[in-house]
Amino acid sequence: MSDDIEKVALVFGGSRGIGAAIVERLAREGYAVAFTYVSSESAAYEIEEQVIARGGRAKAIRADSGKADDIRAAVSTAVESFGKLDAVVVNAGIFRTATIDAVTEADLDEMLRINVRGVYLSIQVAAGQMNDGGRIVTIGSNVAIRTGFPGASVYQMTKAAVAAMVKGVALDLAPRGITVNNVQPGPTDTDINAGGIDTLSSMSPLKRVARPAEIAGIVAYVVNDEAGYMTGASLTIDGGFTL
Repeated sequence: MSDDIEKVALVFGGSRGIGAAIVERLAREGYAVAFTYVSSESAAYEIEEQVIARGGRAKAIRADSGKADDIRAAVSTAVESFGKLDAVVVNAGIFRTATIDAVTEADLDEMLRINVRGVYLSIQVAAGQMNDGGRIVTIGSNVAIRTGFPGASVYQMTKAAVAAMVKGVALDLAPRGITVNNVQPGPTDTDINAGGIDTLSSMSPLKRVARPAEIAGIVAYVVNDEAGYMTGASLTIDGGFTL
């Protein structure tokens, strides 16, 4: 793909699990992909090298999505590296469980700071640098609809906030032709679920969890031109967990 038609994506939280699958899928779709990481430096640079080895363009950027300055720097670096910004995927987030009697103020504040404030700021900053007609995708969770187990109240609150957030932001950005949508995965085969895959699979109507590549496939569709009439939507991909 020549540079004059190449599109550029920025993935917040792209070094592991679903985020890494999204980076790899968008690179295969012909995007130059910048992506952020916090602690998984070796994994991030391995992904960058793999994309480049296949003839693509990628840029790993260290950024903490809980820090506004890091978010602004990541967007600036992506634009400086690839010249523009056509799509943004906000995948960065944290998952901690505790029943309400055990949730600490520190954990509450951190989950709100990264999972809600960080998502909002990522969209706000990126939209200011994005081309008209661009695509913004948040990675939420099916727990915004239903948890089914104790200890997830804070996480559920943050993901429900994201699902609501995209509706208002979609209206704000509609005059520029920028769509804003939310993908809500269910249990997925990532390190966050390590040790619980068999249990989660037994709970699923399809008797398995998602593969990261399946979530990445939905994201690839949402950023595609064919999805240009969809905005403010939450798309749940959870194997029937919330039916």
